[in-house]
Amino acid sequence: MKNCAIIVAYLLSLASLSNAMTIEELSSGKTSLEALEHVFARSEEMRASSMASIMRTMTHAKAMHFLKQHQLSTPALVQAASLAKKSGVRSAPAGYAALDGAKTLLNDMIFNSSMKYDVEIAACTEFYATQCASMEECRGTISVCNKEGANSRALILYSQACIEKAETDIVNGKQHLQFHLLQCQHELYKMRSRLKILKGDLDVLTSILKMTDCDASLVQTNDLELLRCEDPCSNKTFFTFNHDILRNKMNALQSAESRDLVHESLTTLFNGIEGLKLLQSEEDYSPAVNKTRWNNKPVPRTELPADPCTDPDAGAPSLKDKNAAKCTITRSPQCYKLQERFLLIQSGVQDEYDELSDEIDMMENYCAETKKTIQKQIANEQSLLKDCQTKLAEATEKEATSAEEGRTTAAEHDQLDEQLTHKMKSCSTNYINFETEICALKKIRGELYKMKGDANSAGFFQDCVVSKWTPGECLGIEGGKVDCGGGTMTVTRTVMVHTNGGAGCLPLDMEKVCNPQPCPVDCVLEAWNGWSKCSAECGGGVQQRLREVKVGMRYDGKPCSATSETKSCNDQACEKDCDLGDWTAWTTCSKDCDGGTQKRQKFVKNPALGTGKCADEWSMERLEYKACNDKRCPLAVGSKVLSCKNPMDIVLLIDGSGSLGRTGWNAELKAANSFVDAFIEGGADAEIAVILFSGPRTWGGVFKCIGRSSSSVDLENVCKIKTVTHFNTDLQAVKTKLSQMEWPSGSTLTSVALLSAKSELSMGRKDSKANIIVFTDGRPLSYRKTELAAREVRKAARLIWVPVTRYAPLKYIKKWATRRWEENVVVVKTFGDLEKPDVVTHIVANICPAEEPKVMFIPGTQQTYR
Repeated sequence: MKNCAIIVAYLLSLASLSNAMTIEELSSGKTSLEALEHVFARSEEMRASSMASIMRTMTHAKAMHFLKQHQLSTPALVQAASLAKKSGVRSAPAGYAALDGAKTLLNDMIFNSSMKYDVEIAACTEFYATQCASMEECRGTISVCNKEGANSRALILYSQACIEKAETDIVNGKQHLQFHLLQCQHELYKMRSRLKILKGDLDVLTSILKMTDCDASLVQTNDLELLRCEDPCSNKTFFTFNHDILRNKMNALQSAESRDLVHESLTTLFNGIEGLKLLQSEEDYSPAVNKTRWNNKPVPRTELPADPCTDPDAGAPSLKDKNAAKCTITRSPQCYKLQERFLLIQSGVQDEYDELSDEIDMMENYCAETKKTIQKQIANEQSLLKDCQTKLAEATEKEATSAEEGRTTAAEHDQLDEQLTHKMKSCSTNYINFETEICALKKIRGELYKMKGDANSAGFFQDCVVSKWTPGECLGIEGGKVDCGGGTMTVTRTVMVHTNGGAGCLPLDMEKVCNPQPCPVDCVLEAWNGWSKCSAECGGGVQQRLREVKVGMRYDGKPCSATSETKSCNDQACEKDCDLGDWTAWTTCSKDCDGGTQKRQKFVKNPALGTGKCADEWSMERLEYKACNDKRCPLAVGSKVLSCKNPMDIVLLIDGSGSLGRTGWNAELKAANSFVDAFIEGGADAEIAVILFSGPRTWGGVFKCIGRSSSSVDLENVCKIKTVTHFNTDLQAVKTKLSQMEWPSGSTLTSVALLSAKSELSMGRKDSKANIIVFTDGRPLSYRKTELAAREVRKAARLIWVPVTRYAPLKYIKKWATRRWEENVVVVKTFGDLEKPDVVTHIVANICPAEEPKVMFIPGTQQTYR
């Protein structure tokens, strides 16, 4: 537009039109298209001003010279011009007739020149408008190309940053994966190596058990000697056999776990569980005593004191002392008790083996899941890399395309500008020529009328005068009104002064192009791309997303809104401890007497973030107890134990293992009877089942019950798990069944007994509290299987343990019992204490409060706690 203004200023200076618009206004580029069109439309005022300026210097000679120079002179015009030279000479009437012909000729020529001038003005203004509109369109296209190029450059930079980050993350991910795989391979190798050692030890122990099986022994146990020896260098005790094969088998044990279990079990055997002495030394044998009764009593006599000074070693260590210090050799007449010790050793190693197998499975699962996670992350980064590379290629191509389109459009604009300059120069020249031509013709015509000498000559050559053009509506192709994009309009004008001896009127209507400027184009944006990855995992980062311009804004259309957005992400603290709620109200007391507890809890309001800490639900920070009802339980008159009136289902598990001894067995029976009496005296709506559990005494039987054999097995006859009575409301009948039980004196399959008790619960009542009470004196055959069974049982019932004697594994029993163990484990020091009523009272007080403690549900879990 500025170029157009400069061209117009130049043309106007040629046409001496400074009175219509100043050069400064045109050169400043502040003129509108309408103003420039107004200049080139050559209004009547501008015409009059220009022609007046020409007429002031126009002479007859100049007029003829101009006409001849532009080849506009004709013989008739030359004749008329020659007549005009004779001004002031009066001729004959014939001359006046010639003047009339010359007048008509000049009027026609003036009309034709004015007509061509009018057409030239219309053509020039239309060319100017359409050409400027095309140039405006070019400038709009260039502007859009520049904006697209800038947007593409931003996308290029974004894609390059994305590619760089993705490539870095892929490399780091592959290194992480490689390190993870190597670490897993190393850990699994160590664990599997240890598992092989344990498997070898199990094979060794199994072969020992087979060789010492009391029912089918390959070794004559009467000739078998077990030796406890002391290493003189390390002063450590070890055990061995006098049997070569067994000794070699024992020496073949490799794992520290197996050796420790052997040492622990055999040390216990030697050092003294009463009633379980397996081996006896020669010193333990008493000499034979003659028990013949004599009637005559011997005469008292004085015994001769022995000589104390007969030591052959004179006080020095004897050979017997030295041998005793090294090794104690004893015989093994009690095969089953030796077999039981080896069963315990093997079950301990088997527990280690099973736990290690589980750990290997967990490690394999962990490694596999972690591998999948890392591989998924790498795949995601590779997919992101591919997308970013695609976007980079598209953005690069779009930038190049935009640049090329801008360059070609600029060249087109320059060509249009050159055409406009050339055309405007031509139009200006034509304007001046037509104006000069009209002025020359009018000058000659004026000279002719001066010759006529008419006093009223001024009105004699009055030319037709028309008004300015009045525009109509600008209509498009379909007939609708348009404000841009080009249309056509009909312009009209009226006659202001009719001709009187002068030139005729020009046409009064005309069609012309209107509103050729391009229509505004609003910006249209593509959909947003996805958000980029957060720049930080925690502590506050940023994400960015971009969108491309689908259609750029042109010709004062609606501009584009933002093409990039950022937002904060991962504002959470990298490390934040969890937030705990307030303490709940105290629950009711768990027991009516004998010392119960109340508790209150805190729940997690907001979980921990990152590596933040959060107290366990059983920690003192979230769980608090206080003592309540710390008083002796009131007993009914004539009753020795606390009675119970609450409805409940109870399964009694009675340990019948050989480690009890006859004393322990009798104490268990007495405690069980007293327990049943508590419900008989209270008149409770109770159902009681009794299961007597022990186990096979040899390895062959144990293998059938808890080994890898898939064959069915007789629980009662083989595994020694006997259901004495199913759930029964006739508690006197239950006591009768208890009195008829016989001591099985076998091993201890506690895990099988617990699962049998759980099966018995399926026969219980839905609306009654279920309780399983276990009387036991020692360790189960398998700690691991017992723990797994206890977990299953606790899902269906309350599990209470009554461990007797200091050999019971109290550390494990506390974990196996229902929480809180303080109210679900009744520790009894001796079998004598078990017979006392206080033990049964303590058990009943635990499971039979008059008012059940309130049950609280923990939100977000499926657990309830009392």
